Amino acid sequence: MDALPHLIDLVRPRLGGRPFVLGLAGAQGSGKSTLAARLAAALTAAGQPALAVSLDDFYLTRARRRALARGVHPLLATRGVPGTHDLPLLLDRLAQVRAGRPTHLPRFDKLADDRLPPQQWTPAAPLACLILEGWCIGARPQPAELLTTPANALEAAADADGRWRRCVNGALAGQYQRIWARLDALAFLAAPDWETVPRWRAEQEAGLSRASGRPGMDAAAIAHFCAHYERLTRWQLATTPARADLTLRLDAARQLVALRKR
Repeated sequence: MDALPHLIDLVRPRLGGRPFVLGLAGAQGSGKSTLAARLAAALTAAGQPALAVSLDDFYLTRARRRALARGVHPLLATRGVPGTHDLPLLLDRLAQVRAGRPTHLPRFDKLADDRLPPQQWTPAAPLACLILEGWCIGARPQPAELLTTPANALEAAADADGRWRRCVNGALAGQYQRIWARLDALAFLAAPDWETVPRWRAEQEAGLSRASGRPGMDAAAIAHFCAHYERLTRWQLATTPARADLTLRLDAARQLVALRKR
């Protein structure tokens, strides 16, 4: 089964009024960026101008994350978890899209681990639909009692007192919920299990490296990187399907094997 027709069926009946914002969530390497781009192209071809943007493109700059690492917790130097995104910028761009105004959307260079300069941002004309895709889109914070036990060796060694995971959870409970409240619908690409995610991420890294001609992370670095996301990825797999408007369940080859509408 192809996931695209199901996303089109979710979005198309809701177009025609104010610009529609779809959230598309899924673990690293699940194919959400490719699917979001295909959806945007299909809607645009049907006369409904659409654009896909990644939550990743709203990462804080490397300098700002290094400042967080010095002042709050060293693990915040690694991009990706709640607390490492420029949410005021994202709220501003969502407001501009909602108002039907042209804008420019940021771009992030993952191999350089930094935001590209504004002159390289993506121009966005007035849209019928914006697709915001990202690994933690729509995620809710965990109950405090679930934060006490480390999720993996990284948390046990680098966050023994739980300060980093409480900081991440607190950020998720705050302004991120304001972002999610601006979504008109949420679709979720559900991985078969957590163990599949690092393999998907390794395939994604290899693709980035081939496309750019620059070396990417090796296997050990990818495993370390993914460990930052394990807690919330497991939490999303357990909780997001109950809230998503559309859940698309994938197998280990990223093939759609089941779907659930709310």
